[in-house]
Amino acid sequence: MIAFTVPGIPAPQGSMRAFMRKGARFPVVTSDNRNLKPWRQSVAFAAAQAKTDEALWQGPVSIRVAFYLPRPKSLPRRIEHAIKKPDCDKLLRGAFDALTGIVWRDDSQVVEIAASKAYGDPPRAEIAIEELRGGEQRHRCEEA
Repeated sequence: MIAFTVPGIPAPQGSMRAFMRKGARFPVVTSDNRNLKPWRQSVAFAAAQAKTDEALWQGPVSIRVAFYLPRPKSLPRRIEHAIKKPDCDKLLRGAFDALTGIVWRDDSQVVEIAASKAYGDPPRAEIAIEELRGGEQRHRCEEA
């Protein structure tokens, strides 16, 4: 298991933008979030520092992530939950892509996810990743 904290404002991986340059044969595809690349680099660096071996994990992986976002100054104190953008799943996508090639071979190996977002000071992401052995899965969704 590895656990680490990534300081900074978590950046979501949103939609991609494509445009054609004059005279080009293929479109140029870019992210619509300019903060995504530096955030991914921070996540990758923190993960590389926390991981003790060089080998990429090959099996199933469980991940817990808590994103702490800066609280807007105009937001009343009675508001406890971070229900505004960015979406939790888009924050996860940015982190998953940063961890590919550092911790695991491909993010399709993630079989368990526990994620949350909240307001916190300082802004950060707290990430814990565990390689599962022998088909273990600890959490099951119960039918209502």
